[in-house]
Amino acid sequence: MRPSLAALTVAAVLATAACGSDSGTEPAGGSTALDVVATTPVVADFARAVGGDRITVRQLIKPGVDPHDYEPSPADVQAVADADVLVRNGVGLDAWLDDTVTAAGFAGPVVDTSTGVPLREGGHEEEGHEEEGGEAREGEGAHEEADPHIWHDPTNAAIMVGGIEKALAERDPDGRATYRANATAYRAELTKLDTETKAKIASIPAERRKLVTNHDALGYYCARYGLDFVGSIIPSFDSAAELSGKELADLAGKIRQTGVKAVFSEASLPPRTAETVAREAGVEVVGGEDALFADGLGPEGSPGGTYLGAERHNTDTIVRALGGRV
Repeated sequence: MRPSLAALTVAAVLATAACGSDSGTEPAGGSTALDVVATTPVVADFARAVGGDRITVRQLIKPGVDPHDYEPSPADVQAVADADVLVRNGVGLDAWLDDTVTAAGFAGPVVDTSTGVPLREGGHEEEGHEEEGGEAREGEGAHEEADPHIWHDPTNAAIMVGGIEKALAERDPDGRATYRANATAYRAELTKLDTETKAKIASIPAERRKLVTNHDALGYYCARYGLDFVGSIIPSFDSAAELSGKELADLAGKIRQTGVKAVFSEASLPPRTAETVAREAGVEVVGGEDALFADGLGPEGSPGGTYLGAERHNTDTIVRALGGRV
């Protein structure tokens, strides 16, 4: 059960009494740096890249924690109450932030990084991967039927970075040139990542470009790079959903039928069911240190601790397992 709004409100009152909250035109507490609170590791990493030394970032969801099932703590409410800017993923991935903002009494800017991103609707079980731009709408807030894992397409990541840049510049006009320069440099890195990924995926034999993962989190990636999404252990964008025993057996049969070479586990989810399906299908399960970063990033300082590092890890892992070159 998630904390009730009343419980969060009590925590927020205590936090506000202790520290106060300021949503005016200057950073809270008179600090020279903006206090930015970000919900997920990915959007926190984007904020750090854009803000540089002009901001401090408090990241609510830690590496390895499933964002679909996150429960905000009283400390999260306090952080929100004291923030100058909030940054969220949107598309329902961090829907719990709404109650947290209310409980904290936060009235400052909230950056929904999904705004302007073409969203993918529905799952992939029937259709395989969709063509880029198909069945899409621009994101602005949560939507129960849209895929929230928008960052797995670097062109979407560039839009997310742009939203953060705009919000920081509005809150801190003196830093506008810095935010613009940082965002421009980071978008160049995203373009480089996109080019590298296309080349690596192209090295996989065409008949092997088929993906099975723990849950339906790589739809944007598959659409961008031409991979066929055969299925997932968890048939949903939400990692809390489950397959029945029959459905798991059917997925194993589909893996054998389509010639899938591997089942990919994810860093934030237990690998046991993926291992069971892979064993039933007679294919390799890719997990452990090679598990994909589908819902977040790796620990700070690790190769997957940044967005760029995590995406390169995912691509290299997929390409090696499917017979391509990195």
